[in-house]
Amino acid sequence: MNLSSSNSMVALAIGAVIGLLLGVAITYLLMRRESEIYRGQLEAQSEASGASREASARLDELLRSVNLSMAQLTEKTHSAELKRAEVEAQIKEQIKNMGEKNERLVLETAKLAGALSKAQSRGQMGEAQLELILENSGLIEGVNYERQEHRVNDGEISKPDITIKMPGGTEIFVDSKFPFDRFWDGIGADDPAARATMMAAHAKDLLSHINALAKRGYQNGSSSPDFVVLFAPFESILNEALDADPLLLQKSFAKSVVIATPTTMLALLRTIAYGYKRHDLARNADEIRELAGELLKRVGKVHERIENLGERIKGAERAFNELVASAENHLLVPARKMGKLGAPTGKELSAPAPIESEIRTIRATSATGEIGSEGSDGAELDFTEKNER
Repeated sequence: MNLSSSNSMVALAIGAVIGLLLGVAITYLLMRRESEIYRGQLEAQSEASGASREASARLDELLRSVNLSMAQLTEKTHSAELKRAEVEAQIKEQIKNMGEKNERLVLETAKLAGALSKAQSRGQMGEAQLELILENSGLIEGVNYERQEHRVNDGEISKPDITIKMPGGTEIFVDSKFPFDRFWDGIGADDPAARATMMAAHAKDLLSHINALAKRGYQNGSSSPDFVVLFAPFESILNEALDADPLLLQKSFAKSVVIATPTTMLALLRTIAYGYKRHDLARNADEIRELAGELLKRVGKVHERIENLGERIKGAERAFNELVASAENHLLVPARKMGKLGAPTGKELSAPAPIESEIRTIRATSATGEIGSEGSDGAELDFTEKNER
């Protein structure tokens, strides 16, 4: 029993040792595993710390860029705000000026409306409009046109507002008086029906004025081109009348009255001014032609005198040569003989040289400058000096 007990104790001791060894081995393995895990965690934390530092550096760089952009944006915003304030101030100033100009325009319009409400003022405005067109037409007052020149037609004295003198003696008479009353009332009417009624009355007034102008007989004068011009200072005056009476122009033409608005009046006056220019050119051409004819006549007289002078010079040359020959025969020959006989002489006597040069004649040349025979058609005179051979 003691042996068995000893064996049991030994077995237990051996089992305890083995269990202890196994426990130590297991504990070592577990601690080694935990150490490796901890080491891995430390390495992971180290790597994460490095990445965090890089991320922090990138974040700092990004923040610096953002701060710089914000500073630039702030500066640009401040500059834009200053410009906006400046532009806003300018706009306010312009609006203020526009308001002031609008007030002045309203006042001037009211003054104009008050002036045009008077018939005499409306007539003066029509004359002023015609005066402005005449100034821009190129015609000269006192030369190309006259103001209110008295005319006598069938024993009656009349004064057309403008008398335009055309080349050739023709005269165009212009009347600037125009009916305004119904037209002025019509444009101020708010009711379309009342406006139409006023404009129809305006067309009738205009037709009555045309008939009265035709009766003055301006177009019946011998110097008139069979019509008289009625000047309308506004395009709308004629347009409104034509809307009310579309046949108004035909009725006016039948009375030998031509209605001219500022546009057509300026075109008519500039056409007349152009006609004056062409007439002046033609008149200058006629004067040049007359002067050329007179010049040719004088050239012919000079030519004749030159020929006579040439003939006289030739006659003088022949007489001189004959005198030389006579002196040689009758004077020099006896004088030389007397010298040979011993008569005292101052110097040796020599015969005068005869004139052997030829007087150049006037040669006829063609219009192109080529020399031709005398009496050639279209010849011109070639005056040159004496030619000695």
